Amino acid sequence: MAEPEPSYIDYEAFFDPEFSPTALANSLVIATNNPSDHPLDLSTPLSRVLFDIEEVDTHIHTLTTKSAIPLLTHTKDQADAAQHILDEVDAQVASLTDGYQRLEKEVIQRHWEADEVRVAVERLWETVKVGRAVGRCLLLGRQLEAQMAEVETGTGTKREDHKAMIRAANTLLTARQLLAASGPGEEGEHLTKVNLITYLQSSILAPTDSTLRNRAQQIIREFSMSSLAPSPAAPATYAQSEETKSRTTSAFITLQLLSQPLLLSSLQAYLRTSLTSSLASIARALGNLSTLDRTLLEVSARCQNIVALESLLEIVKPLQLGLEQPSNVESEQDGNLLQPLLGALDTSSLPSFFWRSLAEGLGPRVAELMAKGGVSARALRTQRERLRESIRECVFRGSQGLGGLKGREGAWEREAAVMVGSIVGSLGR
Repeated sequence: MAEPEPSYIDYEAFFDPEFSPTALANSLVIATNNPSDHPLDLSTPLSRVLFDIEEVDTHIHTLTTKSAIPLLTHTKDQADAAQHILDEVDAQVASLTDGYQRLEKEVIQRHWEADEVRVAVERLWETVKVGRAVGRCLLLGRQLEAQMAEVETGTGTKREDHKAMIRAANTLLTARQLLAASGPGEEGEHLTKVNLITYLQSSILAPTDSTLRNRAQQIIREFSMSSLAPSPAAPATYAQSEETKSRTTSAFITLQLLSQPLLLSSLQAYLRTSLTSSLASIARALGNLSTLDRTLLEVSARCQNIVALESLLEIVKPLQLGLEQPSNVESEQDGNLLQPLLGALDTSSLPSFFWRSLAEGLGPRVAELMAKGGVSARALRTQRERLRESIRECVFRGSQGLGGLKGREGAWEREAAVMVGSIVGSLGR
């Protein structure tokens, strides 16, 4: 390319980064006018600018005319290179398109088919799991029916099998745990949606639960091991006493499995019943002293039953029921079934609770009887010493265990004093 022709235009000034059009215009106006001219002549600097523009335009035209062939050649080379690149890109795009179509056929479509198979298999697996869980529930229901039949009719020569209550309670607890495991992915997730399981719950599980609770509560209510109470039947033999203990222990364990709070409330109800009966019978006997000895014997028998109940609770350990079990500290502290009951009653022993609660209820009854006066009140005053000895003997006799392990050597003096004070202390002088 030829050397550029010389030009009077100072191109370097225009290329300067600090170039300012206003500064250039100001310098042209000052160069073509005097400061005192008024008005200013702007035509001369404007003509100078237009002349410079024409010079630049002429210079551009000259350069493009002389360099037309090199410019066109360069442009053609650029266009050819661009077309070559485009052709290459089109070939690569076509290759990628073919590869994608092949992958779509060999991979994506097969993936869709495999995904459909996966969904089908997952649903089949869920169906199998539900079927297995339903089958297990039905098996537990059938097993529960057989065990309840043993509870009702017994096995072999036995009239009833009280240990079948424990087996039935365990089966019922297993069925409950299966139905309770209804979280995502757990065994009983969809069981409640099956009509057969709903029927099983309403026709077998719920009635069985109610039957076991009532049977266990009945055994606790009827618990009696004392031979002091007058009865036309012969005294219980050793075998009968052991059978009573075993049957009552089965009732304890059954209620533990079904509802631990229900076990505690049943034991408290047993104590309340003994207290209520004793309180009513002593109050009647104080109005008719001829029946006092028999009544106090019955009260001693009830207390002996409570002593036997306490001994039995002391040797029965609480069950480990997983999540329903309290913390480790509480488990070590409650090493038997007696401790929770004593804690609920706020007492150190059940006989002590019995006598102290009985004395608390007798005070107002005796005061009411004395306030009425009459023959009964005079008889009570005249036989004050007999009452004192009879009541003390009743407390000591009732507080003894069935084997006489808890003697009267001062062990129950406080309870005897409280009972004597509640009756004799209310007689006045």
